[in-house]
Amino acid sequence: MQTTFTLAQLADPQIAESEKILRACVHCGFCNATCPTYQLIGDELDGPRGRIYLIKDMLERDKPATDDVVKHVDRCLSCLACMTTCPSGVHYMHLVDHARVHIEKTYRRPAIDRWLRTLLAKVMPYPTRFRAALFFAMFAKPFAPLFAAIGLKPVAAMLELAPKNVASRDTVFRVYPAEGPRAGRVALLVGCVNDVLGSSITHSTVRVLARHGIEVVVPPETGCCGSLVHHMGREQEALAFARKTIDAFMREIDGEGVDAILITISGCGTTVKDYGFMLRGDAAYAEKAKRVAGLARDVTEYLARLRLKPTGEAAPLVVAYHPACSLQHGQRVTREPKELLSKAGFAVKDIPEAHLCCGSAGIYNMLQPDIAKRLRARKVENIGKVEPEVIAAGNIGCITQIAAGTTTPVVHPVELIDWATGGPMPDLLQEIVAAKPRNAVAPADEELTPAQG
Repeated sequence: MQTTFTLAQLADPQIAESEKILRACVHCGFCNATCPTYQLIGDELDGPRGRIYLIKDMLERDKPATDDVVKHVDRCLSCLACMTTCPSGVHYMHLVDHARVHIEKTYRRPAIDRWLRTLLAKVMPYPTRFRAALFFAMFAKPFAPLFAAIGLKPVAAMLELAPKNVASRDTVFRVYPAEGPRAGRVALLVGCVNDVLGSSITHSTVRVLARHGIEVVVPPETGCCGSLVHHMGREQEALAFARKTIDAFMREIDGEGVDAILITISGCGTTVKDYGFMLRGDAAYAEKAKRVAGLARDVTEYLARLRLKPTGEAAPLVVAYHPACSLQHGQRVTREPKELLSKAGFAVKDIPEAHLCCGSAGIYNMLQPDIAKRLRARKVENIGKVEPEVIAAGNIGCITQIAAGTTTPVVHPVELIDWATGGPMPDLLQEIVAAKPRNAVAPADEELTPAQG
């Protein structure tokens, strides 16, 4: 692709990077074949190639974003399926992230859109605020159809996705000792949304690691990794979260040291692994960001290195594995989760159209609810074709999104691995397992015991 940026424009490192990405595109259109929004809508501008043209024109002319550009860029899920498909190596993620920053700086959204985005940015990355918001959402949930009827579909979507019960237990930020001789030491990113909606995932992770000789430190200062606001184009907020997370992990790296930084939320994992790029221009953080990004691993990547010890206590359930986009496309982690589940004794099934997004995409399912619901319906239909007893997904956003469209339990792979290696049965599986003939009953839930001092 030819570009016409001026030398003055190319002096901006961000423009220079985007120009390289644009020049890599050969217009082949292979990306459209795997783009969820293009598959649904069929509009060239709702596929990666069309969006690339819109972004190129906007950046080259150095002009404010238009309504049309915003509409089509906002519809992008950042699922990154196009990057997996692209034969030319176009780094679409960095390009669309740049476009969103430009939109945020140059475009004034309608008042209700500004309010919703600000609400999400100021609530979801903060577990205490998010838990309080979900508490009030429980009472407002019955009014979701009313909000939809008066044109406030994003508000309705927020209420529909809110859980019926909000867990009050917070994650304990401590050092959890290995059982027996210590074979390794890792730091664990709890995250913000996951701390509220998926604390059981964190507890399962700690248990299975400790059981296999790995000491786990959960630094209290990490919080949000910056992913949520990063994909909204709120660049300075995202970088502030990233720096805070880096500082927390560097204290462990430079202190007692860690073998890896483990992440159970694949959306966060994709962002943390990109810290080196995000902070490449920050003299104080560039090197530290590279070190943290270099140590970042999805929990299944790390578990795949261990010799796990299944006990045979878990029921041999049929598991439909949903590969989160941020894991399969963003991090290219595809083999490990399925192999771990198979070795743990589960019958793992691949689902049709596994490359297509479920519609979660961070906060996409709240800001673009119509498209998100269509994608969820398509995903749930495809999952149903393999007739699973349980669905496994490595991202809390996917878990929440898919669970809202099916009665089949949706859990994180690490919860099943924990159960299979001597941990408690996931609560959501109690009824299914009770109705399934089996030779043993999984042990009752166990409390995590933090190390002293």
